[in-house]
Amino acid sequence: MSIKQCITQAWYQGSKWLYPLYPLSYLFKCIARQRRKRFLSLPPPALSKPVIVVGNITVGGTGKTPVVAAIVQQLQKQGLQVGIISRGYGGNATQYPLDVNDQIDPLLCGDEPLMLRQITKVPVVVAPYRYQAAQYLIQQYAVDIIVADDGLQHYRLPRDIEVVVIDGQRGMGNGHCLPMGPLREPVERLHSVDFVICNGAYQPKSNLPVTVFEMQLNPVKLYNLKTGEAYDVHHWQGKTVEAVAGIGNPHRFFETLDNLGIKPRKHVFADHHQYKVEDLAFNSDHPIIMTTKDAVKCSAFASERCWCLVVEAELPETFWTSFLAKTASLA
Repeated sequence: MSIKQCITQAWYQGSKWLYPLYPLSYLFKCIARQRRKRFLSLPPPALSKPVIVVGNITVGGTGKTPVVAAIVQQLQKQGLQVGIISRGYGGNATQYPLDVNDQIDPLLCGDEPLMLRQITKVPVVVAPYRYQAAQYLIQQYAVDIIVADDGLQHYRLPRDIEVVVIDGQRGMGNGHCLPMGPLREPVERLHSVDFVICNGAYQPKSNLPVTVFEMQLNPVKLYNLKTGEAYDVHHWQGKTVEAVAGIGNPHRFFETLDNLGIKPRKHVFADHHQYKVEDLAFNSDHPIIMTTKDAVKCSAFASERCWCLVVEAELPETFWTSFLAKTASLA
């Protein structure tokens, strides 16, 4: 188990060795509060188009990217031209803003922006300074509205709607800010956002201080990285597969395979891992199944054994009614 995995386990399962970190955690919380207060006291930089920020207040994966895709697709159904901006975590481009296309190397833009581009087919622009990405998007494309993938804590980016996604299984962990816990901001931050989406039923004993909309990530198909062939998600029911996950919460992916009746041999990689051919050189003839996020980094060298499990976010109608009413008011 890596150091990162040990720390994550301690955050969510509890550990006494975290206690000495409390002073640093308290300091981090105070700084986070003051930082947000300072930015809110300043007039935000102007953008000519409304911005929806989708983010989280915890470190690690919560299912945020499928929510971004679902929101973009729902806005498109309303006749809106949508664009996406992102930090492009894991990318190493030398110049920004970076316009993401379907053939771009994920080493340049990061895995999530490329994944969103391939799913939604809308313009995606990456830049560490999200305001710069938003400006470029507005200048280069006839967008009506912008969706920011992550960036909840990037307060230099003006925003009209804030959506937070939390993991129903892991919740807020031990409830402490970094480094003692997984929180980027105090839990009280949830009071100030517009919508809180919970990925699955909220399982921790402590209740959240706000109303949440429960989301389900539904597997829809198995897609071959080499041939483009698609199978039903139950195709390998009862069979053993090599299951590859380099995401924030790999347990959820493995659990999905279990629920489909598939027997996964688990291979965990770091979040945003940059794959090489040898990473997938397993000593078996079993199919290799990975997440869509991992697939965008493996498609260039994938064999016919490589498949990705495509999932879609399903949100309740009550969420969409409230969300679309809010977006309509921005016009």
